Amino acid sequence: MRILHASVDRTELERELRDAFDADPDIVTVVARQARDLSESDQFVTDFGAELTVADVIDNLADAPEEYQLAERWNWWLGALDLSHGGYARFSVRQDIDKTS
Repeated sequence: MRILHASVDRTELERELRDAFDADPDIVTVVARQARDLSESDQFVTDFGAELTVADVIDNLADAPEEYQLAERWNWWLGALDLSHGGYARFSVRQDIDKTS
């Protein structure tokens, strides 16, 4: 199981996001950075009792509506986490960053 901490190969996370969602490389970078920030905050492990993994990110983003682009998928998942547990909105991708909108 790969864990998203500073020691994780960010290139690997970005590659998996690109492969899974055929996303713009700039948006992949932003989402990967937010995922890493979320992991490093320990909020996910506190709320769910397990470290955030690359598979968690990919699986949850895959559950978003099919027509959503990567940043929309990320914000959709973070919105659900924020609604259920609170404190996740700070990891969202700003809309002005998302060039695909």
